[in-house]
Amino acid sequence: MEKLLFTGASGFLGKNVKPLLEEKYVVETIGLADSDTCKCNLAVAVPELSGHYDIVLHAAGKAHVVPRTEEEKKAFFDVNYQGTVHLCQALERAGMPKALVFVSTVAVYGRDSGEGITEEHPLNGDTPYALSKIQAERFLQTWCGKHGVKLAIIRPSLLAGPNPPGNLGAMINGIRTGRYLSIAGGKARKSVLMVQDIARLLPLLVEKGGIYNVCDTGQPSFGELERLIARQLGRRKPMNIPYWLAKSLALLGDCMGKHAPINSMRLRKITGSLTFSNEKAVRELGWQPLDVLEHFKIS
Repeated sequence: MEKLLFTGASGFLGKNVKPLLEEKYVVETIGLADSDTCKCNLAVAVPELSGHYDIVLHAAGKAHVVPRTEEEKKAFFDVNYQGTVHLCQALERAGMPKALVFVSTVAVYGRDSGEGITEEHPLNGDTPYALSKIQAERFLQTWCGKHGVKLAIIRPSLLAGPNPPGNLGAMINGIRTGRYLSIAGGKARKSVLMVQDIARLLPLLVEKGGIYNVCDTGQPSFGELERLIARQLGRRKPMNIPYWLAKSLALLGDCMGKHAPINSMRLRKITGSLTFSNEKAVRELGWQPLDVLEHFKIS
């Protein structure tokens, strides 16, 4: 079996993907968890690797936090960019893998709305999260080209799986506690990816390389996700409020500041569709993504 080095194995993605990878590879990990093979904080140090690896899956990263200070902004670059540099420095000492797969994000495009966005879209992301991922992508393109390592970059959309973080986790918690309101019928569509699809993609990416958006083909609506979650929780379908009322609450929230439950920016994200095209990955890799509405289980 080939040896695979996995960064970020203790996070949401890693916990769901690692058991699947262990069916095909000898998996070793880098991180700060007690279970990690190599204990190291990539943001501040170059790890001492125990040997050579055939494949590297680099999923370690900082996300799901809105930075409020310069120090918090810098942390994104320390983890997402400098951590990538430190990893590659360690690989130079241990020996080059044949392939490196980097987990980036659709946030690099800098879009709050739009439909069918492809890999050809400019990388206009301007948040610390997006900018740090863009820097890491560009560094890896240069580094892998120089050292003859096949590079695959995947840009996942919203990840779905047991106990997800981020916006999907917030939706689940809101529906569970009865504090979630559907807006304007929940018609907006969002790209979502089943987290285990990353394990299914890995052999294809190692073989082919390239840059790919990865998401479900179905592009579920907020309303479909709300009904699916409510059904699994044994709750009623969330109450729906019309757009004009949500807009009024959002304008009030603009005046209340950061503690407001909703503001105009968040309303735009909730009511505007944001979908990405997976056509390149389906065509070039022969990948068939899992249907989120069929496979998503909240726990």
